[in-house]
Amino acid sequence: MPVPNPAAMEFLLSRRSRPAKTLTGPAPDRTALLPILEAAARTPDHGKLEPWRFIVLQGDALARLAEAAGARGTALGLAEDVAGKGRKQFADSPLCVAVVESPKDSPKVPAIEQTYSAGAVCLALLNAALASGWGANWLTGWIAEDREFVEQTLGLAPHERIAGFLHIGTETSAPPDRPRPDLDAVVSWVSE
Repeated sequence: MPVPNPAAMEFLLSRRSRPAKTLTGPAPDRTALLPILEAAARTPDHGKLEPWRFIVLQGDALARLAEAAGARGTALGLAEDVAGKGRKQFADSPLCVAVVESPKDSPKVPAIEQTYSAGAVCLALLNAALASGWGANWLTGWIAEDREFVEQTLGLAPHERIAGFLHIGTETSAPPDRPRPDLDAVVSWVSE
């Protein structure tokens, strides 16, 4: 018989992201963040390739990225509200962990499985931060897709990409829960 973990199941059934705009300082310090990163790194990873890595952004680095995102949005001719979202993502963040998908050459593990692993790391990081009592949100946006920005400001290699920006901090308000999927609409049961 399996041994249930009711506390973990209750957390998973009630977990929810906290909007990044509701997060403020303090954010976890290095000591508090390390077990969160360790939990995220326990993500399923076929072939033990670790096709992802973390960049922890805090303090002046966030201010630098906010300025660079604003300048890049202007250079691209983006609408002010669109460019502003990229800038505010860093300007308003108490701490951000960039999860970088960093695929490895492998004859056994297809690239798509490595992408899935990077996405799983994002969810594991989000859940670990929430389980640790922090507010957290997983964002991407235009700024995650802009090659010039991610290569020049974050040092990504040409084969790497951003799987997510995980913003972590102290929650200032809890928004109401949102509707969840209707399982009857998304589950098929096959027994033969």
